[in-house]
Amino acid sequence: MCLAVPGRIVKIEKDMAIVDYGSERRPGKLIADGFAVDDYVIIQGGIVIEKVPRKEAEDALALYRQATG
Repeated sequence: MCLAVPGRIVKIEKDMAIVDYGSERRPGKLIADGFAVDDYVIIQGGIVIEKVPRKEAEDALALYRQATG
């Protein structure tokens, strides 16, 4: 089973986003338009696949932190 944790885009260069997960940063390839710095996203297989609404991402991250404490 795979757990998708949202991360926040901190930098975009051409078709690559740097996504911050708090404890690490990972690159993700942008294959669609409409993403911006400070968007929360899900990366799957190195590709940014989905934008997550800020409130939903913050709630999910709070639950994740509680679970992994």
